[in-house]
Amino acid sequence: MRKLLALHDAPRPHWVGDGFPVRSMFSPQTHGAAVSPFILLDYAQPFEFAPATQKRGVGVHPHRGFETVTIVYAGEVDHRDSTGNGGHIGPGDVQWMTAASGILHEEFHSAAFTKNGGVMEMVQLWVNLPAKDKMAPPGYQTLLDAQIPSVDLPNEAGRLRVIAGEYAGARGPARTFTPINIWDVRLKAGAKAEFNLPEGHTLALLTQSGSVKLEVGRSAGPSQFALYAREGGAIAIEAESDAKLLLLSGEPINEPVVQYGPFVMNTEGEIRQAITDFNAGKFGDINAFA
Repeated sequence: MRKLLALHDAPRPHWVGDGFPVRSMFSPQTHGAAVSPFILLDYAQPFEFAPATQKRGVGVHPHRGFETVTIVYAGEVDHRDSTGNGGHIGPGDVQWMTAASGILHEEFHSAAFTKNGGVMEMVQLWVNLPAKDKMAPPGYQTLLDAQIPSVDLPNEAGRLRVIAGEYAGARGPARTFTPINIWDVRLKAGAKAEFNLPEGHTLALLTQSGSVKLEVGRSAGPSQFALYAREGGAIAIEAESDAKLLLLSGEPINEPVVQYGPFVMNTEGEIRQAITDFNAGKFGDINAFA
């Protein structure tokens, strides 16, 4: 079995724009290469928004050098970017944006959600790109709930949705640059499940709700993040109550990482170039597609 290296409590929440109260479960500043190929994981716990007339969210901003993966559990989010792509995602849907050589985008609550209010819950994950792909053309994938395969776990333990990678012969719809598994897991109270991930992969687990036993004497509760060793075999999880989990695994990218705000590159010189290119308008014009 893989060794559990660390179990982290959720840090204090902060706002991204005025629409997303998130807790950064890991980031380059807290975990660095230990979570490669992943960079950052923001979890927006369930939050009740009152009806409003003005849409809440994050205005136009740039990215370069990585991908953003937004998973919506409750609420609705609209996306628009400088390549002309856009999308509307609701519960169960996923937005996978490849910033790569550079993109401008915005994310807001949908008009209907703004008008009616309600509970918003979502995750945004940043996935690094290898140096050879950082300047690839930007792209966008809308992965609707109906496109994401859902698999019954053995012994009626629960269900697993395969957003990226593969589980029990079911392949996720996401196109990725490096080998990655992103699994949305539901476990029933009292159930036990084992998950086998590739040897050498980074392996992390976010408990969103409920409580799960990870090893003797160590349990994870809501908004706790577990990091496992890259060596070893399966992990065993026992649900102490109904639980919602996000399981991440991926092949590490063994290259330098330099992050400056919305840019993630390999050198400081590349960061300076990203800033220069952004200021020169080379990330496109989002208003051209209004």
